[in-house]
Amino acid sequence: MKIEIIAIGHKMPNWINTGIEEYKKRFPPQMKLSFKEIPLLKRNKQTDIARLIDKEAQQMKALIAPGSHVIALEVQGQSFTTELLAKKIQQFQALGKNITILIGGPEGLHPSCSQLANESWSLSKLTLPHPLVRVFLTEAIYRAWTITVNHPYHK
Repeated sequence: MKIEIIAIGHKMPNWINTGIEEYKKRFPPQMKLSFKEIPLLKRNKQTDIARLIDKEAQQMKALIAPGSHVIALEVQGQSFTTELLAKKIQQFQALGKNITILIGGPEGLHPSCSQLANESWSLSKLTLPHPLVRVFLTEAIYRAWTITVNHPYHK
């Protein structure tokens, strides 16, 4: 199974990349996790934010692999316990589905990305810094996977 995370923003701090890599290397070869980054377009007081978000959305949609099950990360999405997320991962594995998870920029996802998604997830009702979302999500997926294989990490 492939899990691809497409995120707005690049040039993450080293500690973010280190955290992500720490969990990525723990996954088995049959479960690949990768990131595709879309540079955050420059924003200032004169910027037409709607136009920028639309442009970022077009870039994001172009990176989604055909046939992938698309998940939008959104505040109002479905919340999971780790155990329920583990069951969700088992379902994707059983169906042979690759998944693509979309992480928006400071303004969130463009409505067209939300509408394209097969489902919407929420990591927390808290507002999380976008770089931290990447580490949080990677760890949550890893922890859920460990449950599916009865690995002691979850304990």
